[in-house]
Amino acid sequence: MESATVRVCGRLAYDGTAYHGFQAQAGVPTVQGTLETALVRFAQLHGRVAGAGRTDAGVHATGQVIAVEVVWRHPVASLQAAWNAHLPPDMVVYDLVEAPAGFHPRFSAYRRTYRYTVVVWETSGARRWPLADRFAWTVTRPLDLGAMNRAAAQWVGTHDFATFGRPTQGESTVRTVTAAQWEVIPAQHDPPDSCRLVFTITANGFLHNMVRCLVGTCVAVGQGEWTPTDVAEALAARDRRRTAPPAPPQGLVLEQVAYPLAYDPWFTVSGQAARETSGLEDRSSVPTTHRPVGQTGVGYPGQEE
Repeated sequence: MESATVRVCGRLAYDGTAYHGFQAQAGVPTVQGTLETALVRFAQLHGRVAGAGRTDAGVHATGQVIAVEVVWRHPVASLQAAWNAHLPPDMVVYDLVEAPAGFHPRFSAYRRTYRYTVVVWETSGARRWPLADRFAWTVTRPLDLGAMNRAAAQWVGTHDFATFGRPTQGESTVRTVTAAQWEVIPAQHDPPDSCRLVFTITANGFLHNMVRCLVGTCVAVGQGEWTPTDVAEALAARDRRRTAPPAPPQGLVLEQVAYPLAYDPWFTVSGQAARETSGLEDRSSVPTTHRPVGQTGVGYPGQEE
């Protein structure tokens, strides 16, 4: 088989602890830089590795989406295996396939989901727990889950989130949130006398630092420092000075990026039918087309977190 240029896309999971965010920066380890350094060891790279979300330093991912153009003369499965063989243990590429024509992991996406974990210590004592501290924000004061969910419910819908995040230059601060909820989710390896709260939020896009500011605001509500009414007033103010301090990065995970059906690299009719029959997923309202690469707007905004 002759060498050929192929554009591939895949999903990416990483522990972001050691990285200064996704985007490459001089002199510091980044997710993008690590991916490219591994790739050029065995393949010819054309351009940069693109990502769906430019996660901040210390933020993790289980469902980041990447795309890149390479010269490769073997099956795509072999490219995935070779790439992972050259990556460090805290990063793995999976579901690597040929990218559909015009696909871009960031600009083609129509929906993203982030998850944030808070571990609440319910008694006095040790405040360190190795299996929780790396992937959660440890809070030492009780939280009112009901008040936090009342606050979060106000973000569902289309709103101007200028109070809670910074846009990419030239972009709107309006985003559409389709789900925002806190849940108690027990974990086997959590510390004794603790409670794990997980915030899941889905939207068409996020401003820089938006999820962490929303979480920090919810925790302020849960601790009685803010009320849900304060949250509504802060949202309406569209003033960055009105947000609570952002939550630390280690509790945040980019969990899923979704694409219109016609441009979803992993969508199959048979697989979708099986998921809908089992009740796991309903994508009946998913758009069938995507925005041309490079355009931005309220419908398909760019995304950073």
